[in-house]
Amino acid sequence: MLMQVRGLSKTFGGLHAVEDVSFDIAEGEITAIIGPNGAGKSTLFNLITGFYRPTAGSVTFKAKDITGHPAHRTAQAGVARTFQTTKLFEHSSIAENVLAGCAAGSRSTLIDAVFRTPRHRREEKASMDKTLELLEFTGILEFKDEIAANVPHEVQKRAAVALALATEPELLLLDEPAAGITEDETARFGQLIRQIVARGVTVGLVEHKMSLIMSLADSILVLDQGRRIAWGTPEEVRSDPRVIEAYLGAGSQGSTSQEDGIQERTPGQGA
Repeated sequence: MLMQVRGLSKTFGGLHAVEDVSFDIAEGEITAIIGPNGAGKSTLFNLITGFYRPTAGSVTFKAKDITGHPAHRTAQAGVARTFQTTKLFEHSSIAENVLAGCAAGSRSTLIDAVFRTPRHRREEKASMDKTLELLEFTGILEFKDEIAANVPHEVQKRAAVALALATEPELLLLDEPAAGITEDETARFGQLIRQIVARGVTVGLVEHKMSLIMSLADSILVLDQGRRIAWGTPEEVRSDPRVIEAYLGAGSQGSTSQEDGIQERTPGQGA
């Protein structure tokens, strides 16, 4: 397994945000994490990627223990992520945003940059070539010179993916990649996720749109109130009575939509 999560827990005061969660992410596959609002999905991502330190449990990546490593060390190990709210340098161009990800692997020093040494010039050209390739791969090359704050929401999300891919991860974690985009845009994003896996990057994703999850995922982890209630293939999860029960309680809290046998809660701020 590329990643193994065992007994992972996180307590904030007396609140168990994530409690005793275990699952695997297999290399070359798409693993989805679903659950009602406030189920602990994004918290789980934060624990895996080092933004939170777990209260208990372990995270193993490529047979190495990365439990509690800070976010930058987790990224250096080969785990990248995007966020529910797209995090870009809003006043920089799309190309400059992706270049920032490429620069993370630079070996040039400040002296190299000041004197524009051959090493600096080589790395600068390689970073720009890599940036243009990633922008083309994610389908947003035409927006390369546009300021990030001014481009459509779908383009911002694709730019965030390109930025994450610039760090050359082996595992890419996508936190609600289809939030706030249309159904047509969601379908196109699903195609991009498949292309990312074909590129050799394993994908984990948190998502509310069941049509996307059921069409993409090889395995699905279902959380409710911070605990794992189901784990398996889309077919197994779709028919699991515990999963159906967890979603059916949403009627009084917001609108619902029936997809693939699961009634989905309207996404809110919590995850």
